[in-house]
Amino acid sequence: MTNNQTEILIKVPLDVAQTYWNATEEERKKIEEKIAFYLQSATVSRKESLDRLYKTMDTIGQKAQERGLTPEILESLLNEDE
Repeated sequence: MTNNQTEILIKVPLDVAQTYWNATEEERKKIEEKIAFYLQSATVSRKESLDRLYKTMDTIGQKAQERGLTPEILESLLNEDE
């Protein structure tokens, strides 16, 4: 393991674990690289999705203010059903 790597423990079905244990060192390394890539991709995708969501929310808020929505009007709208 290099300095920027660490071990983690994940639960998998028994047959998956057995396949991993029976794999050659080269096959295990490829499996580990694929898992790392998947986890990195999932993290980036989540961050990108959140960034897009926040940007969209900011744009909606800005447009609402440009159209005259004030905090008081918003509060009044939100409290209409009470």
